[in-house]
Amino acid sequence: MEPAYTIYRKSEFIETDTGNKVSRRSLISGSQNIVLGGKTIVHSNCTIRGDLRRAGPTHQASVLIGRFCSLGEASVLRPPYKTYKGVFSYYPLKIGDHVEIGRNSIIEAASIGSYVRIGANCVIGRFTIIKDCCIIEDGTVVAPNSVIPSFSLLSAGPPAKISAQLPESIQDVIEAQSKDKYAKFVPV
Repeated sequence: MEPAYTIYRKSEFIETDTGNKVSRRSLISGSQNIVLGGKTIVHSNCTIRGDLRRAGPTHQASVLIGRFCSLGEASVLRPPYKTYKGVFSYYPLKIGDHVEIGRNSIIEAASIGSYVRIGANCVIGRFTIIKDCCIIEDGTVVAPNSVIPSFSLLSAGPPAKISAQLPESIQDVIEAQSKDKYAKFVPV
């Protein structure tokens, strides 16, 4: 079953030289500290907090997002933080290629690998590491400091748990779906 075309008004999105499509109704704070890899869609009311970064002389991006990603409506991406020896610091949030984040999800992970699908209404706790080729179902809450192994299917429930092992072909499936979704996101 092929996904349908998603039609959007060209005036409501900014398209960058690298093919990123960013909604004018998204909230991008600290854009100089956010790196979009290319062909990423940032939907309306999505919040990306690039203004939250580690203080110091080295200039390091606080949010790094790979290619062919889709950041859902009203989702929030912000770098994780902690206090260590009395010093409050933010750490980078790194997201790989071909990652889909569902609507109304909150992400404070340290790292999300490539070929990952996060459902709607999910909460990914601070400093969580999600390895490559994972699917997280709608409504899942992942505890802070969790490490999700590659090829895991996480189901919702108190607490979230790995409910199945995904086949190795999931990488090809998610890559094809993310490229198709981008190709079928067309202006009027």
